[in-house]
Formats: sequence, C-alpha cells, structure tokens
Amino acid sequence: MSARPIPTRAAAQPRSRQLFRRRRRRRRRRLSFAIGVLLLAALAVAVVVPRLPDVVRELALPLAHEDIIRQQADAKELDPSLLAAVIYAESRFTDATSKAGARGLMQITPETAHYIARLSGGTAFEQGDLSTPQVNISYGAYYLRYLLRRYDQNTVLALAAYNGGEGNVDRWLAQASGSERAFGREQIPFVETREYVDRVLDARLSYREKYSRELGL
Repeated sequence: MSARPIPTRAAAQPRSRQLFRRRRRRRRRRLSFAIGVLLLAALAVAVVVPRLPDVVRELALPLAHEDIIRQQADAKELDPSLLAAVIYAESRFTDATSKAGARGLMQITPETAHYIARLSGGTAFEQGDLSTPQVNISYGAYYLRYLLRRYDQNTVLALAAYNGGEGNVDRWLAQASGSERAFGREQIPFVETREYVDRVLDARLSYREKYSRELGL
C-alpha cells in the first residue's frame, strides 16, 4: 500500500489563491449589497422627508372632500373651517355608523336626516344616501346652518345642539339667565357635550392654521 503524497508548498499556493479570490468575491457582493441598501434608504429619505410635515399633519388632523366642504360652506354661508372641524369631531373623516345609528362623515341619524329633509323641502331622501359624502356633508351643513340661525349665531349653542339635541339646549336656556349670546360652554351640564364643543372649537382653529389654502380661507 503506497503512501499518499504530501502536498508540496507549490501545490498549496493555487488553493490558497482560490480561497482568497472566493473570499474577495464574497466581500465584494456584501459591499455591493450594503451600498444598494444605503442608496435605497437615501432615495426613500429624499422622497419622504420633504413630505414628512404634511404626512404628520394629515395623520393628526385629517382632511378629505375639501371641495365639497368649500362648496357647502359657501352655499350655506358657513365657515369652512367650522364645517371641517365638525366632521373631524364626528368621524375623523371616516365613513362609519355609530351604535345609535348615526351615519357618514357628519354622523347623521336617519331621524335627523328626515327632519332636515322636511326643513329643506327635500322629498327624495333615502337612508343609503347618508353614506355618500356629498349628501352627508350637504345635510350636515344645512343642519349646522339651521342651528346657528336658531340660536342667534351662538356657535357654542349650535354645536351643543348638534351633539346633545335641540331639546336639551332649549331646556338649559330656559333654566339659565341672560340671552342666548351670553350662554357659554361652561354652562353646558353634559360633560360629553361640553368636551365635544371644546374639541370642535379647538379643531376649527387648527384647520384655519393648517388648511387655509385647501379650505379657501
């Protein structure tokens, strides 16, 4: 049985060079991959960062259907930032149905919708229409305009009635002293309604500051 030949130094050198080349190719592939990742990250930063303030703003204070809001605010002689703020407080601009059956962006119940239809002289109202932004915002804007006129342009009272109902507001006014214009939010006995009024008024200021161009202010 013959002994296996012992590799000489000359035979070992080509294998060493092959290992070196393979390791070098692997390092190059890793480096290329890392550079590619960095380039993609830089591209993403270049695209996203300039829009970051807008993205943050839209998440914290969403706005949609601004064309309808401008149209309805103009038609109903409303402040578009107030209309947007009511939508924000009611639904955060998402089409949803509450446990009480209120529907759409401005959370209008079918009963209120029929009431608005009677006030406005509409005869073709159907409940399914409340899921349509144009119809929902139109009805909500009409009702908000009606409440402002009913309560002598007192925004606090109009918002309180939108949330808590006209009957409750009428009772609070009967129990309070002074005129409708003198009635303040601190006189609202319902905590939920008082917080709702505060939320809308705060949001109105934010919409004025952040979306003045979109709302045509």
